[in-house]
Amino acid sequence: MTLAVLVGGYSASMFGNFLNLIALNLFVFQLTMSTLQTGIFMALRLSAGFLVGLVAGRLVSRYNQKTLMICCDLSRATAIIIMVCVPDDIKLRMLLAVAVVLGVGNTLFSVTLRSSVPDIVGQDQRIRANGLLVTGKALATVLGFASAGIVVAAAGFTAAFVINAACFCLSAVSVACLPYRRSGGSKEQHAGASPRRMAIFLWGSRLLLGMVLLRALDAFASASHNVALPMHASLMNPDDPAAFLSWFWTPWAVGNLLAYRVLVRGRSTGVGRFIGGTLLMSVFFILAFTGLPVPLLAVVALGAGLADGFTEITYTSRLQEAPDHMRGALFGLSATAENAGFAVGMLACSFLLESIPALQVVGAYHGLAIVASGAFLMVRARKAL
Repeated sequence: MTLAVLVGGYSASMFGNFLNLIALNLFVFQLTMSTLQTGIFMALRLSAGFLVGLVAGRLVSRYNQKTLMICCDLSRATAIIIMVCVPDDIKLRMLLAVAVVLGVGNTLFSVTLRSSVPDIVGQDQRIRANGLLVTGKALATVLGFASAGIVVAAAGFTAAFVINAACFCLSAVSVACLPYRRSGGSKEQHAGASPRRMAIFLWGSRLLLGMVLLRALDAFASASHNVALPMHASLMNPDDPAAFLSWFWTPWAVGNLLAYRVLVRGRSTGVGRFIGGTLLMSVFFILAFTGLPVPLLAVVALGAGLADGFTEITYTSRLQEAPDHMRGALFGLSATAENAGFAVGMLACSFLLESIPALQVVGAYHGLAIVASGAFLMVRARKAL
């Protein structure tokens, strides 16, 4: 029952996020008719998430995790509803505040949830919980992206925003129903969240530090296919680029759904599997831009989704093995590193794609991840000898 409530609430929150990602960015563009201001909104949202990642670990260690997650949900819902209700001449200024609230709320909610899973379900059930959360996120991604255009076209932006706010409220209710085994606030937890202790902890566990750095590089590489895929779809299928995108993202989501089943059969969440999954994921994303026929593209996308879900489960499960008083700070550091990698990757990729073909850009980005993964595997194998 606990797992069902956890996954259901998280899926609702993620559905709201992905619906919001499309609808709100489109709304900003239609309101301003400026790609620059739309870019500023997206950058502000991402920057707010990056900055809160620097202190998220300390907040998670100091305060009750359940309270933090409920506050994240309700603050995001409130910001969206207020934006809907204010007059049109105030909406543009309000959007800046909404960007900050969403950026902070998304990152803090994610850090708190990921660090709290062992406290909700127990260490022995964390891998299963992480697998189900990845499954829920995959479904929410597809449904959120797919429904955004339909909802906006049929009922307008207001309806999309109300649905988004309702999803956050549903998530808050589900979090309120979850049991927690600790509430935070001990002296050890406060001390464990300090930057000095985190540095000492990571220096003593350099393998874990390597995983965080590889995850940040993976986020950097992933920015390339996120930016380049719509452009590539327009080139491959000019008459209906949306159909091309659906042929990619639907099998990708199916791969995400299968990741937990493959992981359970393998009965391992080792570091080597995380590194290998990261390497394979980059290979599949490069292949997706080689002009494959649709059936082969679907197979490649399925492999990319499988590797993506596999690495997320193994990575999250490994970080959750950290001591209670360090876990929140570790996930906060991870969120900061991932947001930084993704933001820098998107910025650089946007400029590169103006003059360089998508395959070359994606190949270079994911090539870095492949080289880093291979080097990581070699270093780990050498130390094991």
